[in-house]
Amino acid sequence: MSFSTALVKVTDLFAPMIERQLTANGVSMDQYSKQCVVNAIGAINAVLDKNGIDWNDPSLDRNNITHILLNIAALKLNAAASPREVYFQVRNVQVKKKVDGKEVTEWKKQIEMGIEGDGNDAILARFGRDIAKVGQFWLVREHDEFEYPVYTGFDVIPPKWKPTGKGEVVRVVYPILKKDGTVEFYIAEREDVARNLIAHIANNLMNETFGIAKSRFEAKPEELKKIVEKKKAILDKAKQLGLKALDDPELQQWISPAWTEYHSREAMIIRKMRNNIVKKIPKDFGNAFIEMNYHEATDETYAEVHCEIAANANREPIDVEAQPAPDEAKEQSDLDHQSEPQPTDAPQPESERPAAKAQKADKPATDPWDDDGHEGQGVMDFGEPMAATASAGPGF
Repeated sequence: MSFSTALVKVTDLFAPMIERQLTANGVSMDQYSKQCVVNAIGAINAVLDKNGIDWNDPSLDRNNITHILLNIAALKLNAAASPREVYFQVRNVQVKKKVDGKEVTEWKKQIEMGIEGDGNDAILARFGRDIAKVGQFWLVREHDEFEYPVYTGFDVIPPKWKPTGKGEVVRVVYPILKKDGTVEFYIAEREDVARNLIAHIANNLMNETFGIAKSRFEAKPEELKKIVEKKKAILDKAKQLGLKALDDPELQQWISPAWTEYHSREAMIIRKMRNNIVKKIPKDFGNAFIEMNYHEATDETYAEVHCEIAANANREPIDVEAQPAPDEAKEQSDLDHQSEPQPTDAPQPESERPAAKAQKADKPATDPWDDDGHEGQGVMDFGEPMAATASAGPGF
C-alpha cells in the first residue's frame, strides 16, 4: 500500500478534472499547463494552511477553486515563478442557496486569484498578436532624462532615456518587437493611475449604504437616491485629488492598505502602470474560452458583474404585459367599430316617425366620442336608410 499526503490526493483529484474540462472546451493541456496547475494547488494549499482552513472544510467553496485552476491552466500562469505571476488570498463572501424550498444566505470562504505584473507580461508574450518579443520595460524616474518617440507615418524615431535613479517613477515604457521586425513603444504615465484608484474606490463602495439602509438590496428608492448621491460626492472628491487621495483621511477607509501603506504604495502604482500598458496591447487567444478566462482574471469589474449576474439571474419571475403600438391600437379600434353591429331603436309606427324626426332636427348633434354617460354608439345618427335597413330584420 503506497503512502500519499493530503496535497497529493488533492492534486490527483483536481488535475484530471481540469484536463477533461479544458479538452471539452477545445483547449489542449500541455505539460507546462499541468505544471502550472500543480504549482497553483501547492500555493493555494499554503494559503489555506496559513488561515487554518482544511480542504474538506464545509465552508470552503470548492467550485471556486476549480474555476481558478481552469484560469491557471488556460492562461499558463506559474505560481512558482520568480517574480510571481499570480497570487492567491482568502475572502469571505455571501452565497445564496435553497434549504427546504426557502432561500437562505450563508458565508463561504473563497480563494481569490490575482495576476501580478509579470503574469501580464507572460500572457502578452504568449498571446500577443504578431509579437515576437516583449522587451524589458523601462522605469523612468522623475529626474531622468527622457525624450518621447516621434512618429512620421510608418517611421518612428525611438525614445531616449538616460536614467539617474533619482525620484519616483513617473512613467513606464514597454519596447515591443513585432514579427515583421518593427519596434513599437507603449508608454503609461503615473497620473493615469488615478483612474485605477477611482475604480478601486468605486468597487469598495459597491455595497456601502452609509447607514441609510440595512443593505443595498433592501433599500427603498428614496434611500437608493441618497446612497448614490453620497457615492458620487466621494468619487468626485477622489477624481479631483487624483493620487493625492491616497493621503486623504476621509477616503482612506475605502482604499485597501496595499494602496495606502508607504512600503507598498510605489510598487502598486508601478504595477498599475504596467497593467495599463499590457491590457491595451492586442492579443489573440485563439479560443473564446481562454479569452473569457482572461477577462475574468484581469478585469475586476467584469468578474464581479459576471458573478452577480450568475448569482441573481432568473431568481424572480417578471410578468410583462404586451402593449400594442399606438398605430396598431388605433387600427384595431377602427376595425372593432366597423365589425360590431350598431344598436338601433325598435321599429316605430308610421305615424310616430315624423315627430321623432323633427325632434332630432331640433336637438343639437352630440359628439359620439364625448364621455357623456352613453354606452356604445347609440348616440350616433346613422341616418334614415340605415334605420330602415336595420328594421327590416337580418335579411335571411
